[in-house]
Amino acid sequence: MKIIILQGSPRKKGNTAKVISWVKEELAALGHDVESIFLTGKDLKGCLACGKCKEKPNTVGCVQKDDIFEILEKMTRAEAVIFASPLYFWGVSAQLKTVIDRTYSLYVDYHQPGHASLVDGQRQALLVTGAGPYDNNAEAAFTAFGRLQNPHKAVNAGELFIGSCTTPDKLDDSVKEKAVAFARKISG
Repeated sequence: MKIIILQGSPRKKGNTAKVISWVKEELAALGHDVESIFLTGKDLKGCLACGKCKEKPNTVGCVQKDDIFEILEKMTRAEAVIFASPLYFWGVSAQLKTVIDRTYSLYVDYHQPGHASLVDGQRQALLVTGAGPYDNNAEAAFTAFGRLQNPHKAVNAGELFIGSCTTPDKLDDSVKEKAVAFARKISG
């Protein structure tokens, strides 16, 4: 299976990256083709809500000239996508949120009889790390992610929150076990 990991953390050696490294390692061991895309440093502009992307529903498109086209093209060719981010103010990072907003170009006619999506049936998963607990902290990020599969016509393949994070070196074997189980769940 072709799996894309969208890494929304600005730190390439932070908590999210550490947990994702265990996920990626397990997915590769299971025989999957896994590619990580670090979103920090990419030229990502916010959605303009102009609707031009809806004019050609069978292609990825946007009037803006930035790195989103390449990212969305890879997403449409993948069988699974993992959205990964630290928790920032009850949501995902700005980098990942920008990509999520721009996936607006991947579907047409949401809530209409002709609803179609370029990622129809794709497995999508969310991994979030944070310093605090899940309760009264991370729920909104997971609620929003759970709703994302509706316009995408995708399958929610898994969700993982790793709380009480301090530094990557403090992530222990119990966290690694959760990451490995998450990877196995995603791969079906």
